[in-house]
Amino acid sequence: MAHYAELDKDNVVLRVIVADNKEWCENNLGGTWVQTSYNTFGGKHKLGGTPLNKNYAGVGYTFDGIGFAAPQPYPSWTLNKDSYLWEAPIAYPNDGKFYSWNEDTKTWEEVAP
Repeated sequence: MAHYAELDKDNVVLRVIVADNKEWCENNLGGTWVQTSYNTFGGKHKLGGTPLNKNYAGVGYTFDGIGFAAPQPYPSWTLNKDSYLWEAPIAYPNDGKFYSWNEDTKTWEEVAP
């Protein structure tokens, strides 16, 4: 058994299911299906195996033939084409505190834990 993502006409994920294979999905449910793996994140396999399609698909993710990308969280963020993860214009502070992105000022603002 494996996980498969159903895509709409714009290659946006509609749902993710567990099935025997892609052909079963197409023959029994119709539509376009792409395999996805919950062990794949940021283009890496969590258990050291071969990564599949950059990230585990989620509803609303887009598939471009190479990988799954989540919806863009903020207009200023860019998609890393190696990991298929969104990146802020400045890196998240690495000081042990909690931050929230402020799109108006394009900065990380400290928030209470």
